[in-house]
Amino acid sequence: MIVGVGIDVAEIDRFAAALDRTPALADRLFVPAELLLPGGGRRGVASLAARFAAKEALAKALGAPGGLLWTDAEVVAADNGRPSLRVRGTVAARAAELGVRHWHVSLSHDAGVASAVVIAEG
Repeated sequence: MIVGVGIDVAEIDRFAAALDRTPALADRLFVPAELLLPGGGRRGVASLAARFAAKEALAKALGAPGGLLWTDAEVVAADNGRPSLRVRGTVAARAAELGVRHWHVSLSHDAGVASAVVIAEG
């Protein structure tokens, strides 16, 4: 049963400007592992914008309640690159209230826009 669906888009240049303007922003939005590529290099801004869109879409799938912490949701990638979500704290608590047991996530970025869709399944 689908509990919620969220979608979000982020303009990559605008997201990059926000990160440049506020250097601490990345640490408020992402856990350290999200900032790095599997090989250890720094993840590009388009990929970070897609992950931010996923967190926004996740909040929408949960009904956009106040009090969710950005770092309580983590976008992780399997060895084959398939994204998934790892939730804890405030996000896990809200998901439990709604009966969410599985997450489905899709990320994309092209033509200056990053997008994400999140489906919360009970």
